Amino acid sequence: MTSGYEPLTSIEAITAGLGTAGYISTAQISTAVYLAHGLRKPILIEGPAGVGKTDLAASLGRWLDLPIIRLQCYEGLDEGKALYEWKYGKQLLYTQILKEKLNELIGEADNLSKSLGKLADFEDLFFSPQFLEARPLLHAMQQDSGSILLIDEIDKSDEAFEAFLLEVLSDYQVSVPEIGTIRAKVPPIVILTSNNVRELGDALKRRCLHLHIGFPDHVREQKIVRARVDGISDTLLNQLVRFVQSVREADIKKRPSIAETVDWARTLLLLHSSSLDEQFVRDTLNVLLKHESDIAAISPQIPKMVREAIGTDSGGRTASGYPDIG
Repeated sequence: MTSGYEPLTSIEAITAGLGTAGYISTAQISTAVYLAHGLRKPILIEGPAGVGKTDLAASLGRWLDLPIIRLQCYEGLDEGKALYEWKYGKQLLYTQILKEKLNELIGEADNLSKSLGKLADFEDLFFSPQFLEARPLLHAMQQDSGSILLIDEIDKSDEAFEAFLLEVLSDYQVSVPEIGTIRAKVPPIVILTSNNVRELGDALKRRCLHLHIGFPDHVREQKIVRARVDGISDTLLNQLVRFVQSVREADIKKRPSIAETVDWARTLLLLHSSSLDEQFVRDTLNVLLKHESDIAAISPQIPKMVREAIGTDSGGRTASGYPDIG
């Protein structure tokens, strides 16, 4: 059976393909995707929030033109919400119809045994595929050409669900007691993400390929912003990435993510900024930092950070023309 995974021919092809979807990959990320397809193993991606874990799944789906099926994890998530449920409304409607036709159905039966036999046939229909409501895990396995299954924030689920998930992903099949075993038509590419809210079990980690995505270096972050923000000048791009990188080195509660860098770049363009300016930075710092304590911690350092981001010429003046007072 053909699938939608044919473009996954090499690590280089994956890097280039993700680039067409606006995702700036690394050799490590592309290698993990290549191995996940070849070995039929899920990828467990860990790292800070907003560094592109979820976006990797979305970009793979866009590039390969495959459905992206997301299971958002939370405390209390159970098998019914993740795998399948019965369509109780349709079953109830079917029950009403069955009651109305009951005399007609068993009218020809001349004894109790035959009557029960006829009803048993309809009981089997009551729990048939047409009454089965596929949830994300089962829905991903039902796709004819494959799919990208994103199991987001697995660390927010309970340990019991983690164990259940391990069993489902081991063979890419589901056992429905009333129907039997349902096997994946084409095993999905599975991406699990974790923000390290809790430590995951060793059994799940052994089953998966591990990938850590951290904050990008200066060059990669520039490429990411360039891919996501149209019309930004090289000067402003270089300055804002320098500033963000310096903010991440500070002692703050939550370091700005790539997503926040992109939002800040769009904000500066919206304000028609062509170069970083101390006042602009103060007015828009809430786009970059999400905690008031972090804004308070960074504020005294803004003049120095802006000067360093802009750079100075041989005459001791910044690119904006203001003297560098140290």
